[in-house]
Amino acid sequence: MIEIINIIIALMTIAFGAFGFLAPRYTASALDLGIGPSNMGLSELRASVGGLFVAMGIFAIWSGIPMAYAMLGVAYTGAAVGRLVSIVLDKPPFKKAMLYFSLEAGPAAYLLLANL
Repeated sequence: MIEIINIIIALMTIAFGAFGFLAPRYTASALDLGIGPSNMGLSELRASVGGLFVAMGIFAIWSGIPMAYAMLGVAYTGAAVGRLVSIVLDKPPFKKAMLYFSLEAGPAAYLLLANL
């Protein structure tokens, strides 16, 4: 059962990353981000919100190694901690920020607890 949930979370990671990689303008809009005149923001979305997560999800599934899934959990932990700090310091729209936090903290907790 752990393997199935690992794969589901990795596929979710790939899907979320695919939006950033393939549709950075849509992703920017969904995340309430503006794109500046240089289009460097689009490059950043494709790289850090897109390609990074696609690659991590694919590698975790391809390798099947529990530590790969744990590292995916570490990445989600970093995102969740960053989101929590932002909620406290930046005061983003609370409901939206908490939704994103739950989509980060939930997989983080599962992946770390199940794979370490």
